[in-house]
Amino acid sequence: MAAATVGFIGLGQMGVPMVRNLLRAGIAVLGFDLNPQALAVLADAPGFAAAGEVAQLTQDCPALVLMLPDSRIVDALLWGEPPAAASAAGLAALLKPGQLLIDMGSSDPVCSRDNAARLAALGIGFVDAPVSGGVRRAVDASLAIMIGGEPAAVEQAWPVLQALGKTLVHVGSAGAGHAVKALNNYVSASGLLAVCEALVAAEKFGIDPKLVNQVFNASTGKNNTTEHKVESFMLSGGFNSGFSLALMRKDLQTAQGFIARMGTPGGFAAHCLQTWVAAEAGLARGADHTAMFKFVRDPE
Repeated sequence: MAAATVGFIGLGQMGVPMVRNLLRAGIAVLGFDLNPQALAVLADAPGFAAAGEVAQLTQDCPALVLMLPDSRIVDALLWGEPPAAASAAGLAALLKPGQLLIDMGSSDPVCSRDNAARLAALGIGFVDAPVSGGVRRAVDASLAIMIGGEPAAVEQAWPVLQALGKTLVHVGSAGAGHAVKALNNYVSASGLLAVCEALVAAEKFGIDPKLVNQVFNASTGKNNTTEHKVESFMLSGGFNSGFSLALMRKDLQTAQGFIARMGTPGGFAAHCLQTWVAAEAGLARGADHTAMFKFVRDPE
């Protein structure tokens, strides 16, 4: 695999640094994105070539990576289903038996499981391998990658995934990676919301929220938000971590829907989602997810 060319669809904030790390690992990349400017960013990168149409990626690439926003777009690409398709029949009809599809976006786990079964019937392998760590860890190839799929398909994908992440965990069969990613973001989103509410209450009482956060980091309240987001992006007023509130809301919605379909308790997830939906409606379009602090502090 390391000597082969990997197809890569979706050259956004995460996709571009991921492609650069594949290139550093000696893996040539044939990339595609609907946005020509995204392709232009990588135009001079040794080992990178831009595809004029997505069908080109099915010709000489044993593995194709998808870094797309959600299952709706993935399904449209693969099967030619609404709202749009890359070709009349969809990408799946152009893939050849033995090729591998690696979905690294934040897709719905049930949709991923269904896609794996449909692709298997065509002789095409499928691995879901969503990531955690954001743009910063995409840049330095230290992403955490949650992997779902059959062992043979995961083994085939491993050289690609190793070039992109530091912690790789095969969590189960197809769809399991996307399930764990959604649940991870639920835990992250609920923790961030709890921190925001706690800091705002402390501030109203007259306590410096920076000092409160220092106590959290030395106590049992410590979490990813207190360690990496409060001072850098919240109390600073920057609200510029690079991960949008809309994407967090989407991932939380996926997690809440997944919990509901499993028939397990999900009251807290539903309540948490309501607050994130309200924040998205109440803040400016494109707001960073750390702006939840601003929404909690100034709800009007």
